[in-house]
Amino acid sequence: MAAQHSQGIQTLLEAEKEAAKVVQAARQYRVQRLKDARTEATKEIEDYKKLKEQEFKAFEDSHAGSTQSAQSAVDKETEVKLQKITDAYQTHQDQVVKKLLDRVVLVKPELHRNLKKVGLE
Repeated sequence: MAAQHSQGIQTLLEAEKEAAKVVQAARQYRVQRLKDARTEATKEIEDYKKLKEQEFKAFEDSHAGSTQSAQSAVDKETEVKLQKITDAYQTHQDQVVKKLLDRVVLVKPELHRNLKKVGLE
C-alpha cells in the first residue's frame, strides 16, 4: 500500500510539473501576443499618420494656388486704389493749396461768439 501511495504522490508531482509547464507556456504565449499586438498597433498608427499627412499635403497643395491668386488679386486692387488716390492728389493739389492760402490770407476780424454774449452786444 505504501508503494501504491508513493506512486500516487509521484503521479501528482508529475501532473503538477506538467501543469506548471502548461502555465509557463501560456504566460509566454500571452506575452508574445501582447508584443505582437503592440507592434501591429504601432504599424497601424504609422500607416494612418502617413495617410493623414498625404491628405493634408494634397489639401494644402490644392488650396495654395487659391491663396496665391487671392494675394495677387489683392495686390492688384491695392495698386489700383493707390493710383486713384495719387491721381486725385495730383488733380486737386492746386485747388487745396489755393483754398488754404485764401483762408490764411483773408482774415475777417470778428469778436468771438462767447465774447458777444458777455455784454458787448
